[in-house]
Amino acid sequence: MGDGRQARRDRWVRFVPVGYSALLALVITGPLLGSGYLLLRDAVSTPRSYLTDAALGLGDAAPRAVPQDALLAVLSPIVDGGLIVKAIVLLALWAAGYGAAVLVRELLGVSLGPQLVAATVAVWNPYVAERLLQGHWSLLAGYAALPWIALAAYRIRVGSDTRRRTDPASEPSDSPAHPGNAAHRDDHPEFHRANRRTPRLATTGAWAALAGCFAAAGLTPTGALLAGCTAVVLVGRRNILPALILLLAASAPWLTATALSGAGSEPSDPVGITAFAARAEPGLGTLGSLAGLGGIWNSDAVPDSRTTSLAFVATILLLALVATGIRAVACTRSDHAGAATSTNTTQARTVNPFGTLHPPSMVNHPGTVNQHCAEHHPGATYQPDTAHQPDTTAQPRAAHQPSATHEPDTTAQPRAVRQHTAVAEGGEQIGIAVRRRLLMLAAVAIILPALGATGSGMAVMEWLVTRVPGAGLLRDTQKYVALAMPAYALCVAAGCRAVASWLATSTVSNSPRNQRRTDSRTPLMSLTATVFIALLTLPLFDLAWGVGGALRPVHYPIGWQQVAEKIDGPGDVAVLPGGMFRKFPYSGHAPVLDPAPRMLPNDVLQTGELPVRGRTVAGEGTRARDVESLLLQGGSAQELADLGVGWVLTERTTPGPLGESKTTLAQLIPIYIDTDLALYRVPGTVNHHNDSPATHRRISNAAHLIWAALLISAPLLAPANQRTLKTAERSTSGTSA
Repeated sequence: MGDGRQARRDRWVRFVPVGYSALLALVITGPLLGSGYLLLRDAVSTPRSYLTDAALGLGDAAPRAVPQDALLAVLSPIVDGGLIVKAIVLLALWAAGYGAAVLVRELLGVSLGPQLVAATVAVWNPYVAERLLQGHWSLLAGYAALPWIALAAYRIRVGSDTRRRTDPASEPSDSPAHPGNAAHRDDHPEFHRANRRTPRLATTGAWAALAGCFAAAGLTPTGALLAGCTAVVLVGRRNILPALILLLAASAPWLTATALSGAGSEPSDPVGITAFAARAEPGLGTLGSLAGLGGIWNSDAVPDSRTTSLAFVATILLLALVATGIRAVACTRSDHAGAATSTNTTQARTVNPFGTLHPPSMVNHPGTVNQHCAEHHPGATYQPDTAHQPDTTAQPRAAHQPSATHEPDTTAQPRAVRQHTAVAEGGEQIGIAVRRRLLMLAAVAIILPALGATGSGMAVMEWLVTRVPGAGLLRDTQKYVALAMPAYALCVAAGCRAVASWLATSTVSNSPRNQRRTDSRTPLMSLTATVFIALLTLPLFDLAWGVGGALRPVHYPIGWQQVAEKIDGPGDVAVLPGGMFRKFPYSGHAPVLDPAPRMLPNDVLQTGELPVRGRTVAGEGTRARDVESLLLQGGSAQELADLGVGWVLTERTTPGPLGESKTTLAQLIPIYIDTDLALYRVPGTVNHHNDSPATHRRISNAAHLIWAALLISAPLLAPANQRTLKTAERSTSGTSA
């Protein structure tokens, strides 16, 4: 009865990080839950968008918003586009927190408190705040995928290792000296077949999860690069090729758009390197800002707390909490090394993520417990996180800790026992490798952007973007600090456990009676986790409620819908005033991207020029610049038609250059005019040279379908694969009982 209650309690405890991560996401995005649309800097959501050439990435501009724009164009006729964007933001923040909790639970075997600490550092940090304020909602989908990609890579490597170790061909033949091995195999003819099937099924599920994570991260090209870097570093040499194939499939929309349009293959403006370089925050310097997960190039897209001395305090606290767990994460043996010998099934799954290949009773034997690295740092001495471990303190030392001169005869053990021991040790070694590589990836993700902000680093980056096609994706180097998040989550979780263990050893007597009271650690663990969470959240208090209220929905004037309905003929749309950014009365004080390209059914011409830090970073293509120059110089209507322009929209409530455009507008046909917008029709024959060939659209549609298949298949395959896996595990346990 006690075991049953404990099992039910364990199941409920596993759901706590789910709810906690959802709570954090709701606290941050609360204002967005009201009616309206997200319109803040680069973030533009609209009630309805259209599958134009620009949405497919086939326009003049580089395909930076592919396939996110196509996704909204397909779904917004069914579900309001504003709701879709809000749901993605909320889901991304939740997935980041819950993914971090699951990652530390599986790689470190920590209990609930450290899991919640890991979820907190993944969601409540300057990177999330700054990218929300900059409007990079789709980038956060790639950020959220990182812990899940790390988890999938770990499971893939363990699965490959498990299949190799449980293959009968790799086992030495049973010798006459040990007839028990043959007897065990003969008594259970189905055992090894089921035993081999279990890791194979689990590995298939891990590959499906990796494909789905690639697709989710691939909402933007940068997200795909983040996902690819993480997978390539972690998945192992033997699995790199299939992982790259999946990544290419998930990146097919923007890769094909780049190849077909040619816009993204052009060299980028080197001015963007200086403009988008990481920025130093008060008292921290560039390296300190990046190490604190901050340092975005736009000084306006930061919470108010990051503009004061709180930025220094928050960074020091974050790095101090991370430092408490670095050694435990990088040590040669993890804190749950003895999980293979535990009677707790949950802990056994920590070493082997595919479930218990053999009944726990078969593996509770001496000689399989790995030595813990806490011998080298007593502050992190291992004590089980759960309070229901077997009491071994009353046993003689020789009963549970064999001496080096009396090693057990493992050759006399049944093959199942030897295989399980090998699997556990293999999983432990892979876990160590994954944790260490995450630490190295975090270091690189912080150091390289810091170097990129130096004079020499900028020179190297300028050489790249002017000579290597597509290198412009690297110019906003602070984006790649996201790669440090999984390692930070591991370190703060391990640090929370180490501090709680140190407090336990400092406050509890060393008598055997008190040592048996392992439940005395529970209050200390809860207290330590609470302190860690407070130290992470309080210095960045203004991340709550829409980053201090900046993240709030807006309501578009009814004129936008009227204009969209009036555009019923061919030709692209030119927009006045000049430039890509607007300040509407209803959008707040921050400049926002013009919503016209996502609001109107025809392609809207945009120059791609970005005003950054007093400079203008040139965009790709020339036709949009030619059209804008023609309007500002008062050119003729026929010249507009020759450039493929069929419509001109004037946004009347936003500042910006108008030049001599009145001369041109006087030659056009007014279609719709109100206090906010004015739409004009360009008379004459419109040149259609700008339209993408039908073949290009078919290829682009096929690439988007591949991406959508990966995105949808993972959640569909995962439940079915999990059910099959559980059936295989029951079959394995039954045949070996």
